[in-house]
Amino acid sequence: MYHTWMRYFTPSPAHHRLGLVCLGVGLQHGALPTVGPRTLDHHVAIVISAGRGWFTAPDGRRRTVTAPALLWIVPGVPHHYGADPETGWDESFVDFTGPAAATYTELGYIEPDRPLVPLADTGPARAAVGRIARAARRGNPLLEVETSAAVHELLVALRRARADTDADGDPVLQALARDAFLPLSVAEHAARHGMTPAELRTAVRRGAGCSPKDYLLGIRLGRAKELLVGTELPVAAVARRVGYDDPAYFSRLFTRRVGTAPVRFRDRQVRNVPGGWSTQIPDPDDPPLVSGWGG
Repeated sequence: MYHTWMRYFTPSPAHHRLGLVCLGVGLQHGALPTVGPRTLDHHVAIVISAGRGWFTAPDGRRRTVTAPALLWIVPGVPHHYGADPETGWDESFVDFTGPAAATYTELGYIEPDRPLVPLADTGPARAAVGRIARAARRGNPLLEVETSAAVHELLVALRRARADTDADGDPVLQALARDAFLPLSVAEHAARHGMTPAELRTAVRRGAGCSPKDYLLGIRLGRAKELLVGTELPVAAVARRVGYDDPAYFSRLFTRRVGTAPVRFRDRQVRNVPGGWSTQIPDPDDPPLVSGWGG
C-alpha cells in the first residue's frame, strides 16, 4: 500500500532564463513501485526521510538506501531504485532543469558521481519541497517564479544537510571535514581516530560512499572553489589555505579534477557576476548601482 501526490509543469522559455526551473514535485510514502531502469533528460532530487530501500548505480552495483538520504538523478545517466516492500519509505522529490544546474554541479552542490548521499537532517529540504508543493496550487500566477526560487533553496538546504558537513552527522566524517586542510596522510588521519587505515576506509565508504582520499580531496577542492570565486587571494595562497604547499601541484590537481585551471575557473565565475565582487558593505539608504544597467 502506498500514497502519492505529484504535479508537473511546463515552464516557458522566459522562465528557463531564471537559471533553474521546477518541472515537477511529489510527496510519496509506503511500499512504492520500483522506478526504472530508465534515463531522464533533467535532474531529480529525491529526499528519503524515513524507511529504507535500494539503488542501483550506473556501474550495476546495488546499494542499500537507509533514511535520511538523498538520491541524485542526473540527465543521461540510467537509474533504478525502489523502496523495501516491507518497510517502504517516505520520499519528497523535485524534478528540475536549467543552465544554473551546471554551475551548482561545478561548485559541488549537485554530485553526479555520488548518486546516494547520506543526510544528517531532511527538515529544511522537506520545507523547500513543501513550498514548491504549496506554490503548485492550481491557478497560481506566480507558479514558475516561486518554484524556481524554491529549487535554489532546496539545493542549498541539501548541501547543508549532507552528513559529511552537518554538526549532527557521522563523527568520523565530521572530524575529517574539520581536519581536511591539515597536511596529513590518510594513515595519519586514521591514527588520530585510533583506527587503522583499513577501518577508516570502511567508515568513510559507509558514510560517504568513497575513499578517505577522495573524500578529503572533495572537501579541499570545494573550499578552493569558494576561495577562488569569493576572494582575490592568489592561487598560491588558495593552495596553502586548503593544505597544499606546492601551488604547481595544486594547480595540476585542480585542473585534472575540475577540468579547468584555477585561474580560468575564477575568471569564468567572476565574469558571470555583473559588476564583479566588492568587500564593501552596501549602505541600504544609498545602494551602489551596477555600471551599464538601467538608465
